[in-house]
Amino acid sequence: MLRSDINRILREAQAFMASHGYILPPFANWTPAEMQARRGEIGNIIDAGLGWDMTDFGLGDFARTGLLLFTTRNGRLADLKRGGGMLYAEKAMISREHQVTPSHTHVLKTEDIINRGGGTLVIELFGDTDGRCDRTRGTTVLCDGIERVLPPGAKLALAPGESVTLRPGDWHAFWAETADVFVAEVSTVNDDTADNIFENPDVTRFSGIEEDEAPARLLVSDYAAWLS
Repeated sequence: MLRSDINRILREAQAFMASHGYILPPFANWTPAEMQARRGEIGNIIDAGLGWDMTDFGLGDFARTGLLLFTTRNGRLADLKRGGGMLYAEKAMISREHQVTPSHTHVLKTEDIINRGGGTLVIELFGDTDGRCDRTRGTTVLCDGIERVLPPGAKLALAPGESVTLRPGDWHAFWAETADVFVAEVSTVNDDTADNIFENPDVTRFSGIEEDEAPARLLVSDYAAWLS
């Protein structure tokens, strides 16, 4: 992705979230220079992977296959394994109209995907066999606490205010219809470096960046290079 496109999309994203009454934490507005100057006090932000995140999933067409995210809080895998401490994570996301997040599941993470406003969020679901997406199997999910037994390839349409709980083995792709959607994710501890399994082996979680201008804000994937 071009850095100039990332800078523009971030500006648009913050305005879109604010239009739905969602105000990001102060560090969302810090420049790279400000983050470098405060390096001694932001270790938890860096270690937990909090902040801006954007991906075209390595496919080179963000408008068709991509997602914008902001991680506001995230616990520790060590706490999750011992069953005590900060066991949860939260993200704010924007799914653009007809922009697909490709089929994937998680090794450990259970998540609630919530439509906070905008259009309809469509989630396509399949079951799992031996750690692989099985397009002959359906799955069972909770939608706002109500159990739904779904056939393979079911397209669950979430209107604003509705949500679904997805567990490891629930293979899911999603996109917005009728308008862009402001999406919330509430989950167990999030590890984007190791916990995502994509059905398409060509898909990657993080994008390469072409530096055609200076970053206005750092992405989580920039932290190692800029804040080490």
